[in-house]
Amino acid sequence: MNEQQKPADPSTLSFEHALKELEGIVDRLERGDVELEESITIYERGEALRNRCDALLKSAEMKIEKIKAGRDGQATGTEALDD
Repeated sequence: MNEQQKPADPSTLSFEHALKELEGIVDRLERGDVELEESITIYERGEALRNRCDALLKSAEMKIEKIKAGRDGQATGTEALDD
């Protein structure tokens, strides 16, 4: 990404894209070769990406259903996942 190109708004990213970008940020920060000002900027970006991933995971969890089984072990339907 060049300096003129603004990064995508985290709220528009897919889980996979946000996670991949977040992993890149963590790698850069762990290497310790980023100047202080840039470290602060990418840390803030990483926090926004982490929040996006967390929100998408929570949304997915709410959609998951568990399969109900009858006495014979056969599926009889589904019900909402317990909290």
